[in-house]
Amino acid sequence: MSRLVGAAALALLLFASLLMTAPARLLGLVVPADQVVLRGLSGTVWNGSATGVMLRLPQGYFQLGAVQWSLHPLSLLTLSPHLSVRSVWGDQRFSGEVILRGSQDLELLDLEAQLAAGSLARFAPVAVAGHFSLQAELLEIRGGMPYSAKGRLVWQNAGWKSPRGLVPLGTYALDFEQPEGGPVQGEILSLSGPLEATGTLALEQRHYEVDVQLRSDTDLDAQVQQMLSLIATPQASGFNLVLAGDL
Repeated sequence: MSRLVGAAALALLLFASLLMTAPARLLGLVVPADQVVLRGLSGTVWNGSATGVMLRLPQGYFQLGAVQWSLHPLSLLTLSPHLSVRSVWGDQRFSGEVILRGSQDLELLDLEAQLAAGSLARFAPVAVAGHFSLQAELLEIRGGMPYSAKGRLVWQNAGWKSPRGLVPLGTYALDFEQPEGGPVQGEILSLSGPLEATGTLALEQRHYEVDVQLRSDTDLDAQVQQMLSLIATPQASGFNLVLAGDL
């Protein structure tokens, strides 16, 4: 038995040594090229970088930019690779801990991200400006859907790109939390700006519901009022935006 344990320990040490010295370019042989595009790989599998990484989505490729990673070696013993990851592409930022548990299962810890709001145009017919910043203690995905989460999403310097030009709206936050296996519950609140927004968001499985009150202490721009009247119900105190559907 002691020889077996010793042999296993030696094999593990050898594997770790190979991993520490294996060049990062070997990832190009194992990462599915139809899902992830890797460019300019350097360093090792253990601790490396890429000058460019793109993810293939149904809407097209999503640019991550330059990526650096560091692999936690002991995580390989549980067959759940744990990586510290950081990416930069222009004003876009991403950093956090990533634990891969399957093709559609992963955990994101201490996640911080920043993304231009205009990027949403690739996924939905919206003309918005500003930046989204995300801070999440935890975001766990199972079966491709949120399983547990806690964090805050902020839309900074939000604006609407009207036919006549950019219309500033304000800065807004979504505080969200999801118990394990339960629904996502979120609170929407205004941080600054002429258009005040307060309300709730809920997501259970693929069904979502949004209920937001929109108002202003000053006269809203005529373009904003016209835009809101198309998507929300006018009320004495402002507008009520109610959305529901399935993802």
